[in-house]
Amino acid sequence: MAVDMLEHFTVRCTSLERTRDFYSKIIGLRVGPRPPFDFAGYWLYLGEQPVVHLVLESECEDGRKPQPVSGEPPSTGALDHIAFRAQDLEGMRALLRARKIAFEERAVPGALVHQIFVHDPDGVLIELNFRGIKHD
Repeated sequence: MAVDMLEHFTVRCTSLERTRDFYSKIIGLRVGPRPPFDFAGYWLYLGEQPVVHLVLESECEDGRKPQPVSGEPPSTGALDHIAFRAQDLEGMRALLRARKIAFEERAVPGALVHQIFVHDPDGVLIELNFRGIKHD
């Protein structure tokens, strides 16, 4: 049996509000309904789908405390980045510059795709793909 849709990813945050603001004010997701868990957090929506869940670094999504190994922070393994399709390349550049948020850009060779890479406040690498952009 195969999967048919990505439901969400969860970010363990050092500051719920700072990370919420990044995903809502920079990435453009909206804060929406969340079940009444007995721990703090936010669900951020893309359309009708809550695609990003935020919890405090000190709690996993099910309320468990993460268990560091040998004093190291909990690892999510080999996850490299999360990608979103995006719109308004110039607007995103202006927003990131105005907020003094560092970012990198790349053109995808042989494709009409321009990318912006930016880290969220907790170090998660976010890729924004702007389609239909012609490169010289």
